Amino acid sequence: MHYRRSDIAGGTYFFTVNLAERERTLLTGYANILREVIRTVKERRPFDIDAMVVLPDHLHMLWTLPDGDHDFATRLMLIKAGFSRSMDKGEPQGASRLSKGERGIWQRRYWEHLIRDERDFENHVNYIHYNPVKHGHVERAVDWKFSSIHCYIKTGILSEDWGCGEAVSESGEFGER
Repeated sequence: MHYRRSDIAGGTYFFTVNLAERERTLLTGYANILREVIRTVKERRPFDIDAMVVLPDHLHMLWTLPDGDHDFATRLMLIKAGFSRSMDKGEPQGASRLSKGERGIWQRRYWEHLIRDERDFENHVNYIHYNPVKHGHVERAVDWKFSSIHCYIKTGILSEDWGCGEAVSESGEFGER
C-alpha cells in the first residue's frame, strides 16, 4: 500500500513518532542515544529542528527542510533505524516484522503534517511544548527536561511560566486537527 505524503521541498513539517509498545519508556530512558542518532542524521542529511519534545513512548518534532529537499521520510527512517540498532534485542517481533528484518521498537507509520502558515507553526510549537503537561508527566511545561521549550525560554521567545494557569492558545487546539 502506498501512503500519500506531503512533499514540499524546503517545507516545515510536524511529526509524531511512537514506540510500538506504548508502555515502554525507551525514549527518555535512552535520550542521550536518541540525541546522538539525530545529530548524526542531521550531519548526513541537514534539517532544522524548530521544536521537539521527547516523551517516554513517543516524540513530536517540527522540522524545516533545506530548500529543494523534501525527503523527510529517509531522515525519519535513519533516526528510527539508528536508535533501534543501539537497543538490545528482546522486543516482541511478529512474523511480518521478522520476514522484513524489522525490529519491533517503533510503530511502522508516523504522523506527518505540512505546516501551512505562521499560526499553524505556532499552534504546533505550543502543542509540542505543552505535551508533557497534557500527558501528566509534569505540571509546568518548563519542568520537562526533554523539550525544546528551554531553548525558547533562553532566547526570550517564551517565559518560564508559559502555559501556567492560562490558555496557551486562543483556539485551544495546539495543532491537533
